[in-house]
Amino acid sequence: MAKKKAAAPVKKKVAKKSAARSTPATPVSVDDQLAAVDEQLVKLLNQRIDLFLEKIAQSESARRAVYDVQDDVRLWSLVESANQGPLTQTELKSIFRPLLGAGRQRVRNSRVAYLGPAYSFTHLAAINRFGESADLVPVSTIATVFEEVNRGHVDFGLVPIENSTDGRIVDTLDMFTRLPLRICGEIQLHVHHNLLARCDRSEITEIYSKPQALSQCRDWLARNMSHARLIEVTSTSTAAQLARDKPGAAAVASQQAADQYGIRVVAQCIEDNRNNVTRFAIIGDTIADATGHDRTAILLQIPHKPGSLSDALQVFKQCKVNLTWIESFPLRSPEIGYLFFLDFEGHVTDSKIKKALAELEQMADRLEILGSYPRSEPLD
Repeated sequence: MAKKKAAAPVKKKVAKKSAARSTPATPVSVDDQLAAVDEQLVKLLNQRIDLFLEKIAQSESARRAVYDVQDDVRLWSLVESANQGPLTQTELKSIFRPLLGAGRQRVRNSRVAYLGPAYSFTHLAAINRFGESADLVPVSTIATVFEEVNRGHVDFGLVPIENSTDGRIVDTLDMFTRLPLRICGEIQLHVHHNLLARCDRSEITEIYSKPQALSQCRDWLARNMSHARLIEVTSTSTAAQLARDKPGAAAVASQQAADQYGIRVVAQCIEDNRNNVTRFAIIGDTIADATGHDRTAILLQIPHKPGSLSDALQVFKQCKVNLTWIESFPLRSPEIGYLFFLDFEGHVTDSKIKKALAELEQMADRLEILGSYPRSEPLD
């Protein structure tokens, strides 16, 4: 009987297939992963611009929608809750701000007057709020900022209103008594002063800066630079230019001014108060919608008689409204008395704010609502 032919070695084929399947895939390089992420980012960034433009197209007022402060409030809240690092909140905001500006520029390029010149702290605040793509217009005085907004030459103005070291900015508060403009928003900026010079500290004979900056560094300057003469100029940027051009001169100014004018920082963060914050007001002709985290500002004139101010302040206590700031100005007219600038937590549409304002109006000779707007957190 013929011997039966052996069956084909199936196991070997299976083994070969198994070996083929177990061969590891070529690993994707980090460069390839970065390229894939970058490609996705490009698509998502453009998609965000498209959605923003769609939102503007659906709104009743394109101008109001473009400048809606609540857009920024919602975005920063989302960034804060979603961020798990390693990027910081400040770094993420510096990425998103140009994106917000790019979207707005496609509808209407914001034109903003600010107390200049460029690279002053007001300019840095304007960049933080409106982005570098906005048409930022430097002017020489706070009064000019108000006048440019009032004449309709710009959409908004940006002016300092309060500093945590020096207190009120008198020129800003005074202009609110003269022109019918509103506070549409605020920016709080940590103000870090540096000593800038092209020479060594021992060779500095004059230090230039604006009065507020010198005031905010007075103790440090007295301890460390008592041999140098302090000279007031109109802005920290002007001071930086003088430090660049004049032998033996130094300036108290920002890091950005040092970068712009090519000057060395010979001493960093020389402000006496390391929590030195300046609050800037965005001025325009609108009142922002309520966010639940708002501030309201008013001008109040009450009869010049004993107990009037006490009665007015009692209204805030009775209505459980947190009064955050009060300043007084003598009236300009022959009439004797004072005009008070107040701000407090809450929005004019809140029931307790409505009640407080109604009671104040009954006792006031003059009451003007300067604005309700979202409160901001200090930025670095």
